[in-house]
Order: sequence, then C-alpha cells, then structure tokens
Amino acid sequence: MPARIVGTGSCLPVRAVSNQELEKIMDTTDEWIRSRTGICKRHIAVEETTTSMAVEAAKKAMENAGTEAKELDLIIVGTVSGDMCFPSTACQVQAEIGAEHAIAFDINAACAGFLYGLAVADAYIKTGMAQTALIIGAETLSKMIDWKDRSTCVLFGDGAGAAVVKKDEVGIESLVQGADGAKGSVLNCHNRPVNNLFVKNSVELDFAHMNGQEVYKFAIRTVPEAVFKALDKAGTEPDNVNYFLLHQANIRIIESIAKKIGQPIEKFPTNLQKCGNISAGSVPVLLDNVNREGKLRRGDKIALAGFGAGLTWGAAVLTW
Repeated sequence: MPARIVGTGSCLPVRAVSNQELEKIMDTTDEWIRSRTGICKRHIAVEETTTSMAVEAAKKAMENAGTEAKELDLIIVGTVSGDMCFPSTACQVQAEIGAEHAIAFDINAACAGFLYGLAVADAYIKTGMAQTALIIGAETLSKMIDWKDRSTCVLFGDGAGAAVVKKDEVGIESLVQGADGAKGSVLNCHNRPVNNLFVKNSVELDFAHMNGQEVYKFAIRTVPEAVFKALDKAGTEPDNVNYFLLHQANIRIIESIAKKIGQPIEKFPTNLQKCGNISAGSVPVLLDNVNREGKLRRGDKIALAGFGAGLTWGAAVLTW
C-alpha cells in the first residue's frame, strides 16, 4: 500500500525583508530583482532557528492531519542549515514534540531534500517499517549567505514546511530521484576545514557560492525530464495533473519548465514572490500554502519537483 500525505504545515520567520529594504543596504533595485527572479520579499530569521521553525511546521502538520506525536514512527528533516552538527535537527524535533516512538534523522539533499525524504518515508511504509511519518524541509539560509554578494543574497529566505504521511489505499504513485555530483561545484558551501594537532587552518566558515547560469540550465533541462519520468511511471499524462508544485527558485525557471511540460502556467502555483528560495523548505511550504488556501481536493493529481545543490533532483506524482 502506498504512502499518502494527510496533513501539511509551515512556518516562516516574522521578519519580512522587501526588495526596497535591500535597496538601502546594497547596490541593487526592486526592479532588477523582480524582473530576473520574481521575488518581492523574503522572510529572515531573527529569533527563529532551523529547529524552532521545523517544530512549528511539524505541529501544524500534525494538527492538520489529526495525528498525535505518539503515532509517529519516523521523522525525517531535509536541511543544509541545521543549528547543530549533531544531534540532528530531526532528533531535536522529536524531543520537542514528544514523538518518543519515532526514529529520526536528517537528509542533506539541498533543495531536493523534501522529495528525498518523501521517497525514504514511502519506502519505509511500503516495507512495513513504518505506518506514520513526518517529513520536514527546514532552512535558515540567511546565516550561510554572503550579504555583500548582491547576485546571490537576494534570492534566499528562511522557513520550514512539513507533511504527515500515512499508509493508505491511494497516495504516492511514483517517485524519481537523481544526482550529478560531478557538477556539484556550481552551487556549494564549504564546511569548516581540518584544524587539529597536525593541521592549522582558520576555522572561519564559508558562505554559499552559486553559478546562476549553470544552475538555471541544469533546472530547465533536468526538472521536465524528471516530471515526465514520474508521470510515465504513474501511468498518467500532464493533462491529468491538477497542480505542479515546483521548487521556488526563480520565476523564469518555473515558466520555462511549464512550457516544456506543455501545461498552462495556472497549474504552477508560486509563493517565491513573498518567500524567496527556501531550499528544502520550498516545496513543503508551497504545498501547505496551496492546501490551506483550499485549492486541493481529495482525489486531485499532484506533481512535486525539487532541484538544487549536489546536484540533486527529485519528482513525485501523487493522489491527494
């Protein structure tokens, strides 16, 4: 029996930063940012942390699903910006919500993290290792961005999204995943270097680096292919899909993908205008937005797709 998403939740930091506010602190303009990315504002953590946002999103998802923490068998958090190297963000979430029966671990697949987590949960459920899972994508990217790099810092925001997944008669119909580590250098961030008794290096942390053109080319080539593969595995056609919920990186990428899939842009909801790129949090936050806006009806066909650093990508077709 497949896994089915039965509840969603999300959390964004209170502090919203508009393009106009960025104009005052760096050499950029609202028009430049909007015309190239579609982003108008993003939410930036001040008092929030990756864990606190993950916990809030988790609680909302469980409430939406009518599920209690004691029912959870599995907690997976997709993140590249956890508050600690260890314990994992998932273990911290487990402690905060009191999910004492759940196993918990993190996945680092960047912007595809939620799709990777969904695939793992689906496998656990299909093999009988779990009945109920909580999948979270949570990021505090603002602490990893060079705020002097105007070409990159304007793109990203912080936040978390979550989904409760349970064994059901219908649900996830197909999953596609991929990775191309050979091209991983186009989007990277170094961890602290070796610094021990025998090697002396600075412990200053690096910032994220991105080759925007290469990421753009990767996205518009890979995502349509992944979506078509997922649709083929599910035995359905693009016309049968009610909504395509894509990683919210850039409005131009989404528009290009819509054209390649041959579907109207109205089937591609967006929230990047107010959220920016939240990496692993992007797809689940959008999913929660669409769910709470009442756009999703039971039985709807949904396609999800994420892509990002690694390079990694994933796609899923499911029945709501």
